[in-house]
Amino acid sequence: MQSQSVSEITLAYIGGGSLNWAQVLMADLVHDRTVAGEIRLFDLNLEAAQRNAAIGNRLSEAHGLSIRYTASETIASALTGVDFVVVSILPGSFDDMAKDLELPEAEGIIQAVGDTVGPGGLVRAMRAIPAMAEIAEAIRKYAPKAYVCNLTNPMSVLTGALYAAFPDIRAWGECHEVTKLRHIIAWLANRAEGAIRYGFRDVQVNVLGINHFTWVDRAFVGGRDWLPDYLNFAAENREKGWRAKPLDPNDEFQRYFEDVNRVKFDLASRFGIAAAAGDRHLAEFLPASWYLNRASEWGFGLTPVDWRRRDQAKRREDARLAETANEVPPLRAVSEEALVGQIRALTRGETLVVNANMPNVGQMQGFAPGTVVETNVLFSGHGVRPIHAGRLPAAVEALVKPHAERQNAVLQAVLAGDGVTLEGLFLSDPLVAPLGQDRAAKLFRAMVAATAARLPETLRRLSA
Repeated sequence: MQSQSVSEITLAYIGGGSLNWAQVLMADLVHDRTVAGEIRLFDLNLEAAQRNAAIGNRLSEAHGLSIRYTASETIASALTGVDFVVVSILPGSFDDMAKDLELPEAEGIIQAVGDTVGPGGLVRAMRAIPAMAEIAEAIRKYAPKAYVCNLTNPMSVLTGALYAAFPDIRAWGECHEVTKLRHIIAWLANRAEGAIRYGFRDVQVNVLGINHFTWVDRAFVGGRDWLPDYLNFAAENREKGWRAKPLDPNDEFQRYFEDVNRVKFDLASRFGIAAAAGDRHLAEFLPASWYLNRASEWGFGLTPVDWRRRDQAKRREDARLAETANEVPPLRAVSEEALVGQIRALTRGETLVVNANMPNVGQMQGFAPGTVVETNVLFSGHGVRPIHAGRLPAAVEALVKPHAERQNAVLQAVLAGDGVTLEGLFLSDPLVAPLGQDRAAKLFRAMVAATAARLPETLRRLSA
């Protein structure tokens, strides 16, 4: 039965044909059961949005929810008057992403993901920033008071693009990577208790950094700070790594997306503070000689675009069957995402403290105002407010700050169509700099040429 206490909302999902995140939200809403209303799915591929609307409506009906899914033909009809906006888009295609990885690899630059920093992250940002700025302009026109959650990478620059185009937007960037550390802290606390008492949601961590290069200097659960215990545990397992359950060598997803925490443990032992994201993301912010050039030795995988293509094809077929089959579509397990909890807090007067990406208004010392940083944020009936996090240790700040400043400059240069600056920023990335100026400049132009069809006219000529 429908819960007696529900929040009635309207939500626009930009990228609503998504084969992953949109369906994650559908399942989480079923599990939560406190949200009712209308979810409008907008996608450049209208048929994909219509497919998801059919799946969502069948799930809602089968599980007794008062949520209606509709496919919107225009972004205006999707956004007009909504309470919430979720943005989950793919900047370009997997063919573009393949070039983001393959062209640098031909020059000896290995990337584990290629969607945030490094050569792949910068060129992906060039494709995505103009699109995100257009979305922000549409939000300003049709839903200026809506709360906006961005799920799209590169998270920092795209959340920044929303604010650059619409300074009064009420937006944040949502990322689950810090969850990985919270799981370990919960495991340590449960081991000490001799029983399973805590889950990752019981762990409150103080988060500092930028997206995918996040750090934690306090980790509370069960009434005390477990960070000293974590640092000791990291030192004990620094050489071999550790997982609560061993990786399954036959599981491709685990092979490409999971790790044995060796990078996290090594960074914790070096700097006396916990690195919080997955190892494959952390490694890309650091010189390749640290981890990337020996990824298998460090226990993390390089996510190939071929796997993404095969996974997309499988999800598409599963969605087609779910849309056309007579039985109720299978319900995914509840996810570790925070979005439904954030909606609950904002609409029901609850409070939720969780990490999110927002422009710096003083919550993180040492970084320029307006820089999109990742810290804890308070979600409540009073809105979305970043929480003072403090300052990173000097040695860690020296690693993080140049990336934050480069992201600021990339955003400004893309919006201005400033190719000279973009090339210089490309050359200065730690993964690219060892190539030397001439080879790096040639690589930059080749990558721009490979993705030129996705770029605005002001940036296409950079390949010349």
